[in-house]
Amino acid sequence: MKRLVFMGTPEFASTMLQALRAPNRAWEVVGVLTRADKPVGRGQEVAVSPVKAFALTHDLPVQQPRTLRQPEPLADLAALQPDVIVVAAYGLILPQTVLDLPQHGCLNVHASLLPRHRGAAPVAGALLAGDSVTGSTIMLMDAGMDTGPLLAQALLSITPGETRGELMVRLAQQGAELLVSTLPRWLAGDITPQPQDHSQATMTRPIAKSQGRIDWRVPAVQIARQLQAFQPWPGTFTTWHGRSLKINLAQAIPGDAAEPGLVLADAQGVSVVCGEGRLRLLELQLEGKRSLDALTFVRGQRGFVGSVLGADGDTPPMHT
Repeated sequence: MKRLVFMGTPEFASTMLQALRAPNRAWEVVGVLTRADKPVGRGQEVAVSPVKAFALTHDLPVQQPRTLRQPEPLADLAALQPDVIVVAAYGLILPQTVLDLPQHGCLNVHASLLPRHRGAAPVAGALLAGDSVTGSTIMLMDAGMDTGPLLAQALLSITPGETRGELMVRLAQQGAELLVSTLPRWLAGDITPQPQDHSQATMTRPIAKSQGRIDWRVPAVQIARQLQAFQPWPGTFTTWHGRSLKINLAQAIPGDAAEPGLVLADAQGVSVVCGEGRLRLLELQLEGKRSLDALTFVRGQRGFVGSVLGADGDTPPMHT
């Protein structure tokens, strides 16, 4: 039986670890590496990662190095004697010394169809690009950023209006299934890695809170993609009378040109003028308030229709 070490941190990675822990596998999970615990939220309470929580529940030894470039964490990893390392949304760069450690290499589960959407935010990248199809990739890692040869891929259609959070759940399940079907064949020597076509590569970067700010001068279709890509975090937001206003649900519709950010009402509901088309508002959340459907919101906020959103300048982040 092969000795497997798993590296991952968020819920997406926890789904992979759960699949690897299923009985009657050709491997044994002998150790788990995850990011260090960190304070979260307003109370700054220390939280463990979903991967650590699962590992502790199932009596798997956990290591939480802050780097893998120092002798001590490298020695701790080597002591596990891994035959293969599986990585999914770990959050630390693996140096060549780690990549060379296991006989069967380091495999990565990536939530896109590489070489498209390499990097830290592939699911958001697919939604922002308006892709209709994405998928999962099992890759043999090398020293580059998601540049290693491919072992297996599976396609997944993106549902219209699907948010990043919803798509991540489906991609996690697909990636886990692809991983456990690919790994036995890889360990048996039945897969020949296929080089990526680097000329087709696109890159994504970590999501920043500021990316949720709406610029009403861009097309409505692009803003609608923004809503999909940044749910559940950081959300999409603008300002109204100096207060943050989160747009939780909306859709792009046709519309005549007018002042970007202008709120209009018609028989079909409430919409905002964009650089091209309009954004039909469906669910809104004013800072410090609960989320409301757009018509209820408008009834309770006089002067909303006819105002210009975002006219206060840069939008501050929401704190609700």
